[in-house]
Amino acid sequence: MKTLVTAASRHGSTSEIADFLAKSLRESGMDADRRHPDDVLELTEYDTIVLGSAIYMGHWMKDAEEFTKRFSDALRLRQVWLFSSGPIGSGESTTGVPSDIATLMEKTGAVEHKSFAGKLDREGLGFGERVAVRVVHAPEGDFRDWASVRSWAESILGTARTTRHFESEETS
Repeated sequence: MKTLVTAASRHGSTSEIADFLAKSLRESGMDADRRHPDDVLELTEYDTIVLGSAIYMGHWMKDAEEFTKRFSDALRLRQVWLFSSGPIGSGESTTGVPSDIATLMEKTGAVEHKSFAGKLDREGLGFGERVAVRVVHAPEGDFRDWASVRSWAESILGTARTTRHFESEETS
């Protein structure tokens, strides 16, 4: 079983979550590749896809949305998990759910969508972004819960193995 972990990230926080997910899956025995959405040319070698994006203005980033358009047919033939990152504050948050998540879930046939808290470092922001975080009084800091990310990776692994085992028995 081979897994692709891919995510669109503006300032690196979501990319770090994707890196951690891939590493956690590998440590649990899964063959997992980590690539940027634009670097993926085909999905034929993958059984499982973990796709994520930072959330800006309530939506996934363009690179992740275009990935779902480019591979929509192929994604529906695989096990797909989606994650979003971007809300800041403690723990998981429903404010981190993109407004079009139902469409993304349907387009990809995803098993689940998970939202993770993000990170805010004002020094890495552009002028417009600094103004926006000041207006909404966004707190600076790293609010990602790595134990929650690892737990989700373990649930992906458990579901992927169970489903794969069941499919193998059906075709025998």
